[in-house]
Amino acid sequence: MVKPFDQQPGIIKVVSGYTGGHKVNPSYEEVCSETTGHYEAVQITFDPEVFSYEALLQVYWQQIDPTDPGGQFYDRGQSYQTVIFYHNEEQKALAEKSKQELENSGRFSKQIATKILPATPFYNAEEYHQDFYKKNPVRYNAYSRGSGREQFKKDHWGENHDQ
Repeated sequence: MVKPFDQQPGIIKVVSGYTGGHKVNPSYEEVCSETTGHYEAVQITFDPEVFSYEALLQVYWQQIDPTDPGGQFYDRGQSYQTVIFYHNEEQKALAEKSKQELENSGRFSKQIATKILPATPFYNAEEYHQDFYKKNPVRYNAYSRGSGREQFKKDHWGENHDQ
């Protein structure tokens, strides 16, 4: 989820990490064990004068399968479910509106499963997870193709969304 945001104007920083659970400062292994309640997530610092929250939401929807309640592509389990974490009531309202608009668009044959939850403490992932697409481009691209993510995005959003 870093690459599609990292390449946008007005994005100051994108950090990989964990949020939504009860364990303080969890490790990747703990999150993957499905015992912490955390989701794998990205924290995005952005300049809303250059890149709006609505634009963030649009980029997000185009990176995921919002209809999959069990995870994403090869990654299965609660920690891989799609969630939008909001920091204030305006973000919550905008996220809910964008979800409803996507639901009403008819773009997907199944119901939108993405949750919209209040933000909780965010914990940075280990350094080897940061900027993974830059550090491991071959593995990143192989996963995107092999998992079906790349084709899913093309099927639902067109050729220009192969980030």
